Amino acid sequence: MGRTYYLFRSGRLRRRQNTLYLEWEADGQVERQAIPIEDVEALYAMGELDLNTRLLSFLGRHGVGLHVFNYYGFYVGSFYPREAHASGQVVVAQALHYADPARRLTLARRFVEGALFHMRRNLLYYRRQGLAVEAPLAVIEQSLGELERCPEVHALMGLEGRARDAYYSAFPLILNLEGFRRSRRPPENPVNALISFGNGLLYAAVLSELYHTPLHPAVSFLHEPSAGRFSLALDIAEIFKPLVVDRMVFTLMNRNALSEEDFLEEVGFCYLKDEGRKKAVMEFEERLRETVQHPRLKRPVSYRTLIRLEAYKLVRHLLGMEPYEPLKAWW
Repeated sequence: MGRTYYLFRSGRLRRRQNTLYLEWEADGQVERQAIPIEDVEALYAMGELDLNTRLLSFLGRHGVGLHVFNYYGFYVGSFYPREAHASGQVVVAQALHYADPARRLTLARRFVEGALFHMRRNLLYYRRQGLAVEAPLAVIEQSLGELERCPEVHALMGLEGRARDAYYSAFPLILNLEGFRRSRRPPENPVNALISFGNGLLYAAVLSELYHTPLHPAVSFLHEPSAGRFSLALDIAEIFKPLVVDRMVFTLMNRNALSEEDFLEEVGFCYLKDEGRKKAVMEFEERLRETVQHPRLKRPVSYRTLIRLEAYKLVRHLLGMEPYEPLKAWW
């Protein structure tokens, strides 16, 4: 597995033989950063890049995805190479499961179950630290008990939304701040800006892992498939948000790793500056590289590998090999 490169500088991305070069001007001189293509798993463009279709063709031949974030740190889109592991059998099975309300609902329930399990896990950790999180914990427990009674996906999304709102209500205690409420578009304060940025990073990371499987990223089960997004990545990301993004937020904020200088706040709007994004990316990557001993594989696997394994569990479900059960952290 190659490396993920985060390109914060603005400049031009070029190809020379089998090497990528990020070029930019500094003090009247052209500076270059060499990136061997064999070492690249995915590229995250955090600055403004100039490139051409020949470069995209080169990335496509090597199976390298390019994920683009705008000036404010919001994910805006991806160059997704031609599927190298395409399987008509799997894509047909995906479509049939989506088209069958009962089979779609079964999978959608499992994605929500995994998300709620990890929200509950985070709150249980902080309850052991002495925080009074009983009220949001009770809402999540109740939601877990009601999962199987949700008659259709819309109701399931509503249940998940209520549980997540309760979960976010515990953030003022966890982060020792007052007046926090989750706001998305736009994020209104530093915590919301950090959550939104982390969610964008996770979505792109899941999409990169889906590329290495025969799954079609636009055919989903919990989120409604629609033009302009790879909604299966949203489905799988739900399971990992509490494990990866929220823990990243708790670590950065509670250790005072970010300061006011890392954010730019305007009226009703807040976003991370470059230095703040770099700190968030370092923590995000550290969490994805963290390993746990896998009980079935009998070896250490990283969080990033767990994402890919989750996709392959879904493949086995679609092909009738074994029912899909979401990741539930055992460590």
